[in-house]
Amino acid sequence: MSLKWTDVLDIAIALDESRPDVDPMSVNFVDLRNWIMDLSEFDDDPAHCGERILEAVQQAWIDERE
Repeated sequence: MSLKWTDVLDIAIALDESRPDVDPMSVNFVDLRNWIMDLSEFDDDPAHCGERILEAVQQAWIDERE
């Protein structure tokens, strides 16, 4: 299964699994975007990413931790 920018919850779960020592509340959007694109399952156009998507992923990651 490949992840797209719209797969917010699945991306958040993958980030939580791949970066368990990271506090999602302290992540800046530059790092978050790079980490998403580094996920082996991720396959989407980097140009399709915007601040709203990154905000949604960050919030889903925070929710996943709780």
